[in-house]
Amino acid sequence: MANYTLETPREKRLVNLPKVNLKSEKLARMAEAFARFNGTPQFIVYLTVFVALWLIWNTWAPTSWQFDKASLGYTVLTLMLSLQASYASPLILLAQNRQDDRDRVTAENDRRRAERNLSDTEYLTREIASLRTAMQDVATRDFVRAELRDLLEEIVTESAKAREDIPAQKH
Repeated sequence: MANYTLETPREKRLVNLPKVNLKSEKLARMAEAFARFNGTPQFIVYLTVFVALWLIWNTWAPTSWQFDKASLGYTVLTLMLSLQASYASPLILLAQNRQDDRDRVTAENDRRRAERNLSDTEYLTREIASLRTAMQDVATRDFVRAELRDLLEEIVTESAKAREDIPAQKH
């Protein structure tokens, strides 16, 4: 193997690790499922039972059976809980980012829908205003009734005058 300096790039990777698509939908869904489960009372109960059993076992079990000594401060338990927390935090953030993206899309759709509704409402308002304006030129029911009443009174009056004139002509 040749002697490399820091300025010289390597020609070939020593280990061929599989490439992971970090933007895959499957990974994101798994992160969301994990984050959702971490936020449930069921998870808290499971974790509490696990820690309680761990502490009971490593405190009261025979010394030869204990694998995480109380005298050392339950080092393995502390490391396990730290590891769980170190994975939980970024997965929860990833799930929150995805939720923020979904909320952003929903808000944009709601904004577009509200704009369309406002446009439709303004159109209908203009149409109603134009109908009201047109209706002022059209006879309303009350106007027609009043006109018919006046005509009826006029006809009755004229027929009464005509009856009065008829006997006067016979004489």
